[in-house]
Amino acid sequence: MSKFLTYEQRLTLQKYLKESLSFKEISRRLGKNPTTISREIRKYCSEVATGYPGFPYNACKNRFHCRVKDVCGKSCTRKSSIYCKLCSSCNDNCADFIEEICTARFRVPYVCNGCEQILKCTLLKNIYDVEHAHVKAHETISESRSGLCICEEEIARLNTIITPLVQQGQSVHQIYVSHENELMCSEKTIYNYIDACLLDVRNIDLPRKVKFRERYKKPEFKVDKGCRIGRNYEAFQNFIDNHPDTAMVQMDSVIGTKGGKCLLTIHFVETSLMLAYLRDSNTSKSVIDVYYDLYQKLGHELFQKLFPVILTDNGSEFSNPKAIEYGPEKYGDLRTLIYYCDAGCPHQKGAIEVNHGLIRRVLPKGADFNHLFQEDITRMMNHINSYKRKKLNNRSPYETFSFYHGEEVLHKLGCSPIPADYILLKPSLLKR
Repeated sequence: MSKFLTYEQRLTLQKYLKESLSFKEISRRLGKNPTTISREIRKYCSEVATGYPGFPYNACKNRFHCRVKDVCGKSCTRKSSIYCKLCSSCNDNCADFIEEICTARFRVPYVCNGCEQILKCTLLKNIYDVEHAHVKAHETISESRSGLCICEEEIARLNTIITPLVQQGQSVHQIYVSHENELMCSEKTIYNYIDACLLDVRNIDLPRKVKFRERYKKPEFKVDKGCRIGRNYEAFQNFIDNHPDTAMVQMDSVIGTKGGKCLLTIHFVETSLMLAYLRDSNTSKSVIDVYYDLYQKLGHELFQKLFPVILTDNGSEFSNPKAIEYGPEKYGDLRTLIYYCDAGCPHQKGAIEVNHGLIRRVLPKGADFNHLFQEDITRMMNHINSYKRKKLNNRSPYETFSFYHGEEVLHKLGCSPIPADYILLKPSLLKR
């Protein structure tokens, strides 16, 4: 019996839920197992914060007898002429708000489609919507069938076996035949890991493979998303709301040619100072090594002060947040917090994206970083950090950071000022 529901079956399921039929009766009519119906509803239902005509969403226990006015003061843009409970912003601004949760959402049938009180309810609702459920189901199936999924420890284990033998001139097939029981994966999987740049060896190290023309599009590398649970952008916003005075740091990568050297950029949003570190490959370990070096230079107390919270994107190089938060050995105390932007939303860390434009003046897109050294990158960043900004009241990021943290900290970070007339933001800056 198939567990997958077609669009027509989901449409019928939505109709049966509105009629308040039991799971057993729905499963009989659709020819599915009752467990399949239950799983479908719980997995693909949507939380909807709506009221009903004339009454906005309001989940406060005091909403029936509340007579409070002017909760927002004069700043309210949608002020109610009667009571604040009729305003959609009431729950967010009222100090006496006590949330009421409908317990029926957590019992069979788990959704409010067939509830008799839905037309008079202003609480948070669970709704099974066929359009949303069908799209979400197909996204889940497509995602599960694409890319690679492997943890950091397994990559390190495979790397210690494969890399030394490839460097001795052995082929992947030879290595696989000799170490099949140790590798515990297929030969094709090893090639996929090399394609995704997960190991220290590259396709250029395989003499025969570089002669072959690519036959199909390489699968997208996918990391284990378990590391992002509790670290999404919503959690980040909640943290900032609870700690409004916390300085934010944004982190990203700047890619040169595919498979070559790349940059790790660290942007202090408050002062617009940006650090950049050259890495041989875009791997998680290379990012961890950068933060290990920074921690050694700054010390625990200063590191915590400069890096209280870090916001980054969903790149595979940032897939080991605990190693950054606690250090690679994971023996110390919590030293920073890592959060992730939503997928496809680079604007959520817009400050670092804008500052990348200055890097691209010196290193245009498609430029090869393989001939560069860290000294070149440091020189480029000194010019960028000495560039005065209008938003900093015509001061440079170097001057602003120095005002907050002092020159000594800048020297520990390897930063130096450049006189205004000598600032050069052209590719010729890095020409030898």
